[in-house]
Amino acid sequence: MTAQEGRTYRAQAIVLGHFEYGEADRILKLYTLEKGKVSAIAKGVRKIRSRKAGHLEPFTQVNLFLAQGRDLDIITQAEATNLMMGLREDLHRMALASYVVEVLDRFTYEEGPNPHLFRLLSQTLNRLDAHINLETVIHFYEVRLLDLTGYRPQLFTCIDCGETIQAQDQFFSPLGGGVACPKCGQRRAEAWSVDLNVLRYLRHLQRSNWAAVSMLTIPPDAHKGIQALIEAYFTYLLERRLNTPEFLRKVQGLQNGGGKDD
Repeated sequence: MTAQEGRTYRAQAIVLGHFEYGEADRILKLYTLEKGKVSAIAKGVRKIRSRKAGHLEPFTQVNLFLAQGRDLDIITQAEATNLMMGLREDLHRMALASYVVEVLDRFTYEEGPNPHLFRLLSQTLNRLDAHINLETVIHFYEVRLLDLTGYRPQLFTCIDCGETIQAQDQFFSPLGGGVACPKCGQRRAEAWSVDLNVLRYLRHLQRSNWAAVSMLTIPPDAHKGIQALIEAYFTYLLERRLNTPEFLRKVQGLQNGGGKDD
């Protein structure tokens, strides 16, 4: 809904993160419907009387009014449309949301609008805020994000010989961008074995819409296998590890009693 008037415009945005600037300002990283990923400055937002502060926290979905600046656009008005309170009141959900935001941030640049990515981010944060099958929410997001950023893995035919993948354990090659059959996979030094059940759930997530998987509960073993495969694939594509998976594992450990004294 871009409505530019001279040097001002409106934007629907999701706050990815921010850092302090000067004595009272804050620079925000935003993902917007109209312009994709952008950085903007909120002047005076750290002052006690600032009316914008509560509307510009990470994960918040917000309508903005901005003025074009020389280096950074300036946020002049902000009205939150969803504060995501369910995320803020639950450390596990907040850790998952941090992961979702980091993944999108690492895979995108300030290169113009991508409405499909904006909607995926918005829908995923809303699902984390309210949904119960959190692992399904996350894995659906990961698979869709790979689709939308051009890294969709081949899961149904062998990347080398082209034969249809059969009901048996396979190999996954990050270099080849998908699954290799047992014969071909053994010839790939960079490939690792993939449990058939893990592959089955990944294929289901890739070929289905959200309505078809929303009530899907992924078993713990399959979840761990998907988590390991996706994390390794992301590391290969990005050429560096993400920060949030380790934080997420610590949060999960605390919830499982790992952080308690004996």
